[in-house]
Amino acid sequence: MAIWLEIGVLLFSLGLILVSAGFFTNGVEWLGKKMNLTVGAVGSILAAVGTAMPETIIPLIAILLGQGEVGQEIGIGAILGAPFMLGTLALFLSGGSVLAFQKVRQENYPRIEPEPLVIRRDLTFFLPLFTLAIVATFFSWPLKIAVAVVLITAYLFFVYHTISCGEKCTDEKIEMDPLLINRKAANPPLFLVLLQIGMALAGIIIGAKFFVDGIKTLSAFWGVPVLIFSLLIAPLATEMPEKFNSIIWLSQRKDTMALGNITGAMVFQGSVIPALGILLTPWVLSEAALLSAILAIVSALFTLTIIKYRGFLDARHLLTYGGVFYLIFLIAALTGTIS
Repeated sequence: MAIWLEIGVLLFSLGLILVSAGFFTNGVEWLGKKMNLTVGAVGSILAAVGTAMPETIIPLIAILLGQGEVGQEIGIGAILGAPFMLGTLALFLSGGSVLAFQKVRQENYPRIEPEPLVIRRDLTFFLPLFTLAIVATFFSWPLKIAVAVVLITAYLFFVYHTISCGEKCTDEKIEMDPLLINRKAANPPLFLVLLQIGMALAGIIIGAKFFVDGIKTLSAFWGVPVLIFSLLIAPLATEMPEKFNSIIWLSQRKDTMALGNITGAMVFQGSVIPALGILLTPWVLSEAALLSAILAIVSALFTLTIIKYRGFLDARHLLTYGGVFYLIFLIAALTGTIS
């Protein structure tokens, strides 16, 4: 009975995280509007960071409030699991959804045709930054600190580059939803926007604390290494629900929004979050952590190469290598091939 209670608490905490993340994203979008930021800045920066908040808070809670080495393993697993899920399972689902929606999209060939500039920009930032973060595991502590500084600085440059690109990168617009705690107001006051952001952040932090505790308990009960459990469960639970937006956009042939939702998140998850891991842990990566990172990098490299030379993506390719790379890690982890 106790284990079912733990599972119930885990599911409740996950629900609290996801609902709070929705309120947080909605709040920061309105904050961006109040600050008179451009649509590109609101959509590509504030909204991207907002949707990544669960993946940011969970490793921080695990590392800062967890119990020593176990908390650090959960934190590292959550940090590296997000780019892995985005680079494998999210692409797999994107390819499969285009094949499923082929008639709705009214096309004979299952192409995904995002604006190449957007995807190339995102992956050109992600690949060297995330690779540097992984290689840092072999560096001495002073060099690791330097890498963390480079990662954060590079992301800030990415933010500047994205804002300065403006509407040249894409003509797809982001529509503002009403403020969730004051839906009737066409222009809600700033204090309500800040109140919603604060309440949402508190919800994410509380949910993350219970979620981390649940991961520790269930991994011990089932005898699964806590790093493997956090690599697979934490990002699967936090990344995949919001990435179903990409499936909806693909059904509407909004391919830039759909793929940019994935690749834009990869930049943040591959730079700022690993930098926090480097600063807050010894950043010594196990075989499992390294394998997940390598597979994410190879998958991103495949995607960048295809979009660079063909200008579009074949849904069957995404379905194939996205699914194969995910299965490679899953089989290696569950069979004990990797430690």
